[in-house]
Amino acid sequence: MALQDLCKCRDNFLDSFTTFGKKTGCNSVIPFPDGTSWFNFYTPVAGYLDESPIQFGQIRPVQNSSDIFSQDSVAPSLSSPTNLPLSSSQSVPLPFPMSHGTTTLAFMFQGGVLAAADTRSSCSGLVACPASQKILPIHSHLVGTTSGTSADCALWKRILARELRLYQLRHGRRLSTRGAAKLLSYMLHPFKGTELCVAATLCGWDGGEDDGRRDHVGAKIDCREMSGLGNFSGPSLIYVCSDGTRLQGTLFSVGSGSPYAYSILDQGVQWGLTLQEATAVAREAVYRATHRDAYSGNCVDVYHISSKGWTRRSREDLKEEYYREKRRQEKREKQECDFVCVKDLKQTKME
Repeated sequence: MALQDLCKCRDNFLDSFTTFGKKTGCNSVIPFPDGTSWFNFYTPVAGYLDESPIQFGQIRPVQNSSDIFSQDSVAPSLSSPTNLPLSSSQSVPLPFPMSHGTTTLAFMFQGGVLAAADTRSSCSGLVACPASQKILPIHSHLVGTTSGTSADCALWKRILARELRLYQLRHGRRLSTRGAAKLLSYMLHPFKGTELCVAATLCGWDGGEDDGRRDHVGAKIDCREMSGLGNFSGPSLIYVCSDGTRLQGTLFSVGSGSPYAYSILDQGVQWGLTLQEATAVAREAVYRATHRDAYSGNCVDVYHISSKGWTRRSREDLKEEYYREKRRQEKREKQECDFVCVKDLKQTKME
């Protein structure tokens, strides 16, 4: 598995088995007398990667239906059926291009990491879901903003959360945000060039957890210091894309509305912001993006990640930000009008 290759560790399982005539690299847990198992996990091989997701999984044309399963398949009792179709139907083209967009952002400040996103899931000119969740929690100190195909993002979030939990159970500590980003990038690499679309920004806080290990006098043992990795504790922000991109930074905005969000973030984000000020900047950036981008809109979700874990603000409708902006504009216009009136009054008195 990808996690075993990354950690250079391997569990002591039994002999490997084969599925559909090709070795998968997974191991059997409860073998049958002939070495096969019910727990066969099929891993796609390189031959399938040149197919689109519409064609992926369809039955290929074969000369004989008995060639579909090899002799060393899942189990002897699972014999191949004799009435399988000999050819598959042609894939139906999409009726229109499924263009989609979103607005997600995340930045670091002195209080941790703040992530915000809109809630509109769009499919070309249609609003597929006005209340989707684009910021997905992975564990207590890590969340990910997602952009791309909703199903792909949800699937790979669950896979990443599973692998990180297994790592924590094996080693007694959480994997760092950089390690989680590297693991996700490695798992997405075999699907490069396909129609898989996943763009995630991992927002986490590293260090500070107590793994429960003590020495003979009862003092805490830091396994990071023992491994020579140092005891880094602080916020981390890494962008991972299915095309192979992996970037570490302090501010990211992804989606069709990101150019409009950057116009607010570039002038408003500073390291010394308080939590209330950072939340106001993030909320305004999402509002500006949804005002100009038709694929973004509805509500805004805001997550704050600190040393105590992640916390979520209540979902807020963006029309409330619109009314706040309207009141601020009316206040500015009133102040300008009052300033002009006072100036004219002074000039009248001088004359």
